[in-house]
Amino acid sequence: MSPKVYVEEKKTKPNGAAVAKPLQGPADYKRYLVKFQSLIALFILCLVIGLLSDKFFTVANGWNVMRQISVNICISVGMTLVVLTAGIDLSVGSILALCGAITAGLLKFGLEFPGMDMFVGFTMLGAVLAGILTGTSLGMFNGWTITRFKVPPFVATLAMLTIARGLTMLWTEGFPISNLGSNFAYLGTGWLLGIPVPVWISGVIVLAAVIVTKKTRLGRYIYAIGGNESAARLSGININRIKIIVYAIAGALAAIGGLIVTSRLNSAQPNAGISYELDAIAAVVIGGTSLSGGRGTILGTVLGAIIIGVLNNGLVLLDVSPFWQQVVKGFVILLAVIIDKANSKGE
Repeated sequence: MSPKVYVEEKKTKPNGAAVAKPLQGPADYKRYLVKFQSLIALFILCLVIGLLSDKFFTVANGWNVMRQISVNICISVGMTLVVLTAGIDLSVGSILALCGAITAGLLKFGLEFPGMDMFVGFTMLGAVLAGILTGTSLGMFNGWTITRFKVPPFVATLAMLTIARGLTMLWTEGFPISNLGSNFAYLGTGWLLGIPVPVWISGVIVLAAVIVTKKTRLGRYIYAIGGNESAARLSGININRIKIIVYAIAGALAAIGGLIVTSRLNSAQPNAGISYELDAIAAVVIGGTSLSGGRGTILGTVLGAIIIGVLNNGLVLLDVSPFWQQVVKGFVILLAVIIDKANSKGE
């Protein structure tokens, strides 16, 4: 029996629009399986946890998961932009903690200048903007270090991880800054039109990021740099400027995540944000963004963040030891990277 040969024909409608052709062979099925693998994984995960715990499929638990993943979505969106340029940012967890602490400190204590006999108080808006500006500045510094001195992103952001954590300890003197007021707490615990405020915040960030990556010149440049940096440079793209912008955005979004965390706890904790960068990287990779850059989507990352959030929630509901939770999450990250490499090789 002679082997079957699948011939791909390009079909169009009378108006020139492409017509979707039906699945014709194993290669097509494999392509669609790869495309929807994150969604399939989420469905299976929810089904397993739901069978093992009767508390999982409840409205209260659903909103709890959405609140928890809001922070990771903020960080992961920024991480996605960085990874699309073939970079990495390990400092987002420490930047989150520092920006949350700075916002809390300015809101509660203001700034004193003893030598000048001056005191500057801050409104909630002023303190929030100061925190976001701090995150943006630290992100820009990351990008500047990487582009100006050609420091590998892993090393540059690892250094910033330590720097920002140390600055957080210096700012807070190792103690929490608590009792920040009901208005500030509304950012992390309030509801708007029946939906938690953190979900609204993360939703706006996702919408803005989707528009940037799909509809703007900046988005096209980000993908071009990650796909082939040399070709992008020869095309006239200012590589250094785009990278600095991308790392600045990642820092700003980490700061927003810090505001949500600080608001939810009504306290700025010096050790906040530890290992948050790992959850963000996991969400990015599980969502289908390639660590080699140039391939991935924001919505894929959101799906990856939901998977990480559901996994964390399920392990807690099933009363799994925190130590085993770290083991499981580590294996999930490793599996996601292996699948990413396999898909890249297949392409």
